[in-house]
Amino acid sequence: MVVLKKILDFYINSSLHVALSAFALVSMTQYFFGVEGDSSVAFFAFFGTVVGYNFVKYDAIARLNKTEIKNELKVIVFLSFISLLACFYFFLQLSWESKLSAFAFFGLTLLYTLPFFPNKQNARNWKGVKIYIVGITWVGVTVILPLLEAEIPFTMDVLLMAFQRFLLVFSIVLVFDIVDVKHDDIHLQTVPQKIGVKLTKKLGYLLLFLLLILEFFYTNNHQFLPFFFKLLVCGTIAVFLFFANENRSRYYASFWLESVPILWWLVLILTGFKNLSGL
Repeated sequence: MVVLKKILDFYINSSLHVALSAFALVSMTQYFFGVEGDSSVAFFAFFGTVVGYNFVKYDAIARLNKTEIKNELKVIVFLSFISLLACFYFFLQLSWESKLSAFAFFGLTLLYTLPFFPNKQNARNWKGVKIYIVGITWVGVTVILPLLEAEIPFTMDVLLMAFQRFLLVFSIVLVFDIVDVKHDDIHLQTVPQKIGVKLTKKLGYLLLFLLLILEFFYTNNHQFLPFFFKLLVCGTIAVFLFFANENRSRYYASFWLESVPILWWLVLILTGFKNLSGL
């Protein structure tokens, strides 16, 4: 059990789990819009997420050298370097339009991590901003980028998917903020810090409900199965919201909650739903 726990901890700490979620969301976006045979964007998102998240999490340690680098962190640094090379390889496969978009979202990651102005904090520490930067970045990488690469016109359906994806990510981040409410710096002004845990949960329920309502505004042929499928997804996240509290273990959000997009993707593949409009 100790070995399995160490493997699981490394899997989470190295950002492989969240990267697999990004891969799943990109693949589902492509599936919903009938994009076939193009895995470059999905792999770019996977390796880019490993690099981006590890950069955000471990940049301060690497730059300031505050603590002795442990063996696990050395392996994570090596994995991040390999992922950077793989990310660059798949980046070269993208069109110029996609490359420019990828640079824009990479810029958001840098803004989130590094202080660009003297004596100023990075965007991660700006009051109430973190959740919006995370949401916009995930929408860009998992919706805009794959559809731009596939030359899908930016119709109302694309905008609806982008907004639904933002609501989905926003709701998931709310769970993280509730679990971390005791550990987050009070100056971050996360949603639970500003309005309390109870109101944060109600906000999450409202956003998930809005996500489902937007499903009926797609211009393509609407079917009952897509709505029922998304109802299950939103219901699962609502359950995580309901049981979220500051005493939950790190696995509650970092593993189980982030498994929802992966599970959704696997169910989609196994059931073979067709003609779905997607989150």
